Amino acid sequence: MVRDTLTGSRIRERRMIAGLRQADLARQVGISASYLNLIEHNRRRIGGKLLVDIATELGVEPSMLTEGAEAALIATLKEAAADAGAVAAEVDRAEEFAGRFPGWAEVLAQEHRRAGGLERTVETLSDRLTHDPHLAASLHEVLSTAAAIRSTASILAETGELEPEWRDRFHRNINQDAERLAESSKALVTYLDESDSSEERRGVPLEEAEAFIAAQGHHFPALEAGGAVGDQKLSGLSSSAAQTIAREMLGIYVADARAMPLADFMAAVERHGIDPLTLSREFHVDMPAVFRRLASLPQGVLPQDVGLVVCDASGSILFRKSIPGFAMPRYGESCPLWPLFTALNRPLVPIRRRVSQLGRTAGEFDCLAVSWPQEMPGFDRDPVYRSIMLILPVPAAQTGAEDAQPVGSSCRVCPRDACGARREPSILSQGF
Repeated sequence: MVRDTLTGSRIRERRMIAGLRQADLARQVGISASYLNLIEHNRRRIGGKLLVDIATELGVEPSMLTEGAEAALIATLKEAAADAGAVAAEVDRAEEFAGRFPGWAEVLAQEHRRAGGLERTVETLSDRLTHDPHLAASLHEVLSTAAAIRSTASILAETGELEPEWRDRFHRNINQDAERLAESSKALVTYLDESDSSEERRGVPLEEAEAFIAAQGHHFPALEAGGAVGDQKLSGLSSSAAQTIAREMLGIYVADARAMPLADFMAAVERHGIDPLTLSREFHVDMPAVFRRLASLPQGVLPQDVGLVVCDASGSILFRKSIPGFAMPRYGESCPLWPLFTALNRPLVPIRRRVSQLGRTAGEFDCLAVSWPQEMPGFDRDPVYRSIMLILPVPAAQTGAEDAQPVGSSCRVCPRDACGARREPSILSQGF
């Protein structure tokens, strides 16, 4: 909360900006210079008519003297100090700095926000350039076609007289390759434009299916009412692979809804809160089903949004429901320190970890995870495991109550130094 004990300091700074002497301002508002001196050094509280008179003489609103800089600006300054790392900043004096030098404080906050935006852009582009299969294939097509054109053109340029038949054949090859290059470039530009201007995920079936589920708010009233998966319109899914994945997801949704009817489940949550173990026992279902059901409740049923991640034994993400503050890479490997992966080493044993994600949107989360075999294997076959993690944001009032394990989104964009789980250097490290 912004304190009101620096009103005097703000009056002094505003007076100096206005070019008024202390004695002149005191005379204009009808008080002694010594009393104004006590006020400006925060030794006397001020309010009421005197505050209004001083604000009028200084040409500012009274709230500018009592409230100072906005709480958001103070929070941004403290965030900038936290991100400075080894640089020791007087965090407890952030409000005083903002009150005395509002212009510089706003410049610093703006540059901090700008740096944060650039880091997020770098993170997205790096993640995409490294792991987006559609982008990689498109770039390979463009480069291969350009190389073919260059090879054919060099033959025409460096070879002497060619027979008309061969010359015409090379010209046709160049023309065909040029047309193919134009189409590939056009398709690539279209893909980039669509990806930048929309949340729709084209080119990757799993991403398309996830976008379809997210567009419905992860909740399907028709399926809750007993509808069949085949009746659900899979609008927006352009590929048969994405439609197949979406139907599998909806099939699991229907099974969970039948085992835990919405009204009964909401009543149980009202009684027990978000207690997966108790809910599992009450409905006689396994823990992963409870996690999925909690993540599919209508908006507003739970006091806060919850996230969900599912992976297989290889660590590949099979499904994700994002929540603010917990960054999940769109492509490539996730942070190996997530409890999601720890659970794979302890099948059927539920684990809970409080984690904090590093970065400008740092927050604390309670992560509940468990892994389970997909089906009962035969005597001569190994089980195929999957792992699921429910992500619960920790209320601000409870943050710092217990030690939190620092985690990232992926090594490539994680700013944490000296991490034993790091696979590769971070592109956000100093000197990149």
